[in-house]
Amino acid sequence: MARTTVNRRRFLQSTGLATVAVAAGGLGGAPVFDVRAVWAATRVISPSQAATLVVMARHLFPHDALGDRYYAAAVEALDQQAAEDPELAAQLVQGVAGLDQAMGIPFTKLSAGNQVKVIEELEGTPFFNAVRAATLGALYTNDTVARAFGFEGSSVEYGGYVNRGFNDLGWLPELPDNA
Repeated sequence: MARTTVNRRRFLQSTGLATVAVAAGGLGGAPVFDVRAVWAATRVISPSQAATLVVMARHLFPHDALGDRYYAAAVEALDQQAAEDPELAAQLVQGVAGLDQAMGIPFTKLSAGNQVKVIEELEGTPFFNAVRAATLGALYTNDTVARAFGFEGSSVEYGGYVNRGFNDLGWLPELPDNA
């Protein structure tokens, strides 16, 4: 059996990649997500632009329990739309450039507070609205995200909410029948 030597560089590379993989895992029990696969599949947005958009999307709809893969789905949707819409493609490229130039430091290197300030200045612009709409759609139409928030899903097939979930509030005391 051949022995492989592990030098400092190889050790740091492998532990760094493992750390990124675990951090990107998101919800407990979810498969590990390879962000590089998403960025490699983008057609209009570069990997650095995609990373910037994920950070922006996370600030727009912050949920600590969600991993970056759910926000990356919004970026993927934007990229697919931009591949068919040159105007959107231009908005995304210019918008990310604006984020990076707003304070003279790349957006992803700014503190969270400064990132929020930069995003607030863009509110109402077509770029902001496009990223917001894509993130909204990608997060809140995803069944896995809904389960993470405690939403049990549709109740129509179970007779509606009267028969499923209407009276399951544990913190609200029940009223007596004669009240």
